[in-house]
Amino acid sequence: MIIALASDHGGFSLKEEIEKHLIGRGYEVIDLGTHSQESVDYPVYGKRIGEAVAGGTADVGVAFCGTGIGISIACNKVKGIRCAVAVNSYMAEMAKRHNNANILALGGRILSVEQATEFVDIWLDTEFEEDRHARRVRLLDEM
Repeated sequence: MIIALASDHGGFSLKEEIEKHLIGRGYEVIDLGTHSQESVDYPVYGKRIGEAVAGGTADVGVAFCGTGIGISIACNKVKGIRCAVAVNSYMAEMAKRHNNANILALGGRILSVEQATEFVDIWLDTEFEEDRHARRVRLLDEM
């Protein structure tokens, strides 16, 4: 599985830690930037990761900004993207189980590395339930 990562300056440090973790788990990682804590615009990186996942360059993605909110909004502007913010383990699980989120958004200013690592692992290890949820995801994709 190929996992794309992207962040603004607020999520940069957390992105770097999650990248190491994912490589350690054996995943191929594509780092789409940013590559420092210098101030940048999160919509640029949200679009970049959204296009990578929607276009098939990556299977899924993890996006980071200060709270996860701004970059998730940017990601969701790309057709075919279902990006969900997670601030706890239940949200990370449900993002995949019920919504089949193809990008998980996390906040570098609100989550510890341990929390973010837990949420990423839960999201990656959870299966999409399909059934009634497949119909709802299909409706989202048709919007």
